[in-house]
Amino acid sequence: MKTVKISVYYALLLALIALICTALATGIYLLTQTKIEAEINKQRQALLLEVVPQTYFDNQLSENCHRPNSEKLLAQRIERLCIATKNKQKTAYAFETVAPDGYAGRIRLLVGMTPTGTILGVRVLAHQETPGLGDKIETRISDWILSFSQQPLRQDNLADWAVKKDGGKFDQFAGATITPRAVVNQVKQSALSLLDELNREN
Repeated sequence: MKTVKISVYYALLLALIALICTALATGIYLLTQTKIEAEINKQRQALLLEVVPQTYFDNQLSENCHRPNSEKLLAQRIERLCIATKNKQKTAYAFETVAPDGYAGRIRLLVGMTPTGTILGVRVLAHQETPGLGDKIETRISDWILSFSQQPLRQDNLADWAVKKDGGKFDQFAGATITPRAVVNQVKQSALSLLDELNREN
């Protein structure tokens, strides 16, 4: 009988400890949730400004984003689309897209583009590429990704949109062609899809 009482006591004690820990974790989450969300939004706004400069818009760009309704855009892995406007006119777009064929997997990109197809900028949001090789797509490692800035994308220059090894104008990395090829191809294909969608709407 005494053993049963001791077991019940410890079971209740463990349950109480678990309840306290859960309450503490929930409390900490609730206290930090707003701060975390604010920091995420701050980082997102900073990245948006890197691919769509402030001179292109006077709206709240980070608040004018949505998941595309177009199956074509979704098929090209455009997962989020932001619309920049100035004086209520659409002046640029920022979109998140994913290159599925990086050397070590998916490469998540943020691309800025004008309605006429000029790429304003590209940034890498996430990747798992090899340190010292594929990670040169990051601005903290090299300025390679800046080579997309102010590059026009038109039907008559599509051949340029490839790495030099494939006959294009974008540099590849020594010993790591797969990573830049994946980025260039995804920027090209996703931007073309968005341009087609914009032309269809007009």
